[in-house]
Amino acid sequence: MQPFHYRRADSLDAAAQAAGASRGSRVEAPVQFVAGGTTLLDLMKIEVMRPATVIDINPLADRYGAIDATDRGLRLGALARMAQAADDPAVRRDYPVIAQTLDLAASQQLRNMATLGGNLLQRTRCPYFRDVSWTACNKRDPGSGCAALEGVNRKHAVLGVSEACIATYPGDFAQALVALDARLEIAGPQGRREIAAADLHRLPGETPNVETQLGPGELITSILVPAGAWTRRSLYLKVRDRESYDFALASAAVALELGDDDTVREARIALGGVATVPWRARAAEDALKGRRLDEAAAEAAAEAAFADAQIREHNAYKVDLGRRTLVRALLDAARLEIRT
Repeated sequence: MQPFHYRRADSLDAAAQAAGASRGSRVEAPVQFVAGGTTLLDLMKIEVMRPATVIDINPLADRYGAIDATDRGLRLGALARMAQAADDPAVRRDYPVIAQTLDLAASQQLRNMATLGGNLLQRTRCPYFRDVSWTACNKRDPGSGCAALEGVNRKHAVLGVSEACIATYPGDFAQALVALDARLEIAGPQGRREIAAADLHRLPGETPNVETQLGPGELITSILVPAGAWTRRSLYLKVRDRESYDFALASAAVALELGDDDTVREARIALGGVATVPWRARAAEDALKGRRLDEAAAEAAAEAAFADAQIREHNAYKVDLGRRTLVRALLDAARLEIRT
C-alpha cells in the first residue's frame, strides 16, 4: 500500500474543501472518500487504487445514515449500513427486492460495515483489473488494452460491452434501485444535484476508466425510492457458483403490478452479473405489458432482454443462464402473496 494523507470531515462543506485542497496531486485518483472501506482498502492494498488523500466521512452518518419510509416512498441515507437497511421493517415489508439484494451480498461482517453509497460505487471484480501484473486493462490504465477479451472471460459481461472493456458490474443493490426508478441526491464542491440511479454508472464505450457520473469531490448523500403498486410484489434472484459470499453469474431484480387474470400492468426489471453496468431490461418490460404473465410471456421477455448480447469464448453460457434466471424470477414474483 502506498503512503497517503488521512483527513476526517465532519460536514459536507469540510469534505468538499478537503477534496478541493487535494486536487493538485499527480496521482490519477488523488482523493477518495471512505466510510466502510470494504472496497477501497482492498484496492489500495493491491495498489489498484493509490489515492494521495483519504477523507473519512463517517462523522456525516448522523445526518446521512437514516432510513425513513412514508406513503410517498423510501429515503435511504447513503451512510446507512447494508445490514441496517436489510433489517429495516419497512424495507423488508414494502421493498423486499431491496432487502434481498442486501441480504444476498457479501458476508454479515461486511454488511455490518459497508454503506449503501459505497456499495453502489464498488468496482469490478475482473481479475485483470485487480491484478496489476496484467498491464492490459483499459479501466485501470486507459489505452493499454483489455486482457479479458482473449483471456479467461467466463464471468465477464455479455450486455453493454465494448471492445475496450467487458468487465461485469459486481453489485446487487444497484439492480434493485434501477428497477424501482430510484434517484440519488449528490453533493460536492459545485453544490447539490439529483440524478436517476440508472444514470449513475456509465457504459464503458471507449473510456471504461470513467465509471460513473460523479465529478471530483462529489459523493452520494441519499437514495430516494418512490412508492408504487409494484414495490411489494418484488424480488431478487441471484445465481452464483456457490451459495454464500460470491458474486452473481446472473441475477434479476423484478417488480410487478398485476391486474385481473395476472395481466401485467407494470413490469420493472434490472439484470446483474451479465452486464457492464446495472442493466435495466426495458425491452423485456415492454414485452410483458398487457400480457398475462405465464411461462410463455416470461420466456418472450427473457428473449427480448438478451437479444443484443455479445459473447466471448468462455461466457456464452450466460445468455441462457440469464434468460432462465429472469423467467424464474418473473414467475416467482407473480406467485407472491401480497399482504395489505
